[in-house]
Amino acid sequence: MTDTRIEAERLIAAPAADIFALLCDPQGHVAIDSSGMLQSAEGEPVSAAGDSFVVHMDRESLNDYPEMGRYDVTVTIRDFEPDRLVSWTVLGRIRPQIGHVYGYRLDPDEAGTRVTSFYDWSDIAPEWRDAGIFPVLSENALRGTLGILDRTVRRGYPRG
Repeated sequence: MTDTRIEAERLIAAPAADIFALLCDPQGHVAIDSSGMLQSAEGEPVSAAGDSFVVHMDRESLNDYPEMGRYDVTVTIRDFEPDRLVSWTVLGRIRPQIGHVYGYRLDPDEAGTRVTSFYDWSDIAPEWRDAGIFPVLSENALRGTLGILDRTVRRGYPRG
């Protein structure tokens, strides 16, 4: 970890392909969100860098900027390596765009898959860096999402 990147990892007793399928599904993002901001999503599962989907957000869940209320963002896939890596940027209504990156790295383990969640704001626009509001989410939030991911995959999501 650095002063512009947070990582958290968890061993999940599931195949990387099952975890990756959930992470490629817009509804999967909503299902595992620990922040409460992701309310619903629209779009097809992603299959390549450049793919995107819309997430309906509610910033009141964090209560840091409740005046933002409900809004939509476009999640655009940045890195895509099947069963290994997926990352994305979030494009919203504010300008300039922020430029932070979220993602997951999956590493095989004899007990399942070691999943690393990361949140990187090293390339954010100078206006946002100077605002002093990063990180928006904490390491604990990443850990919470990994716990929900573990539970969700063990319950059989996604269902075919």
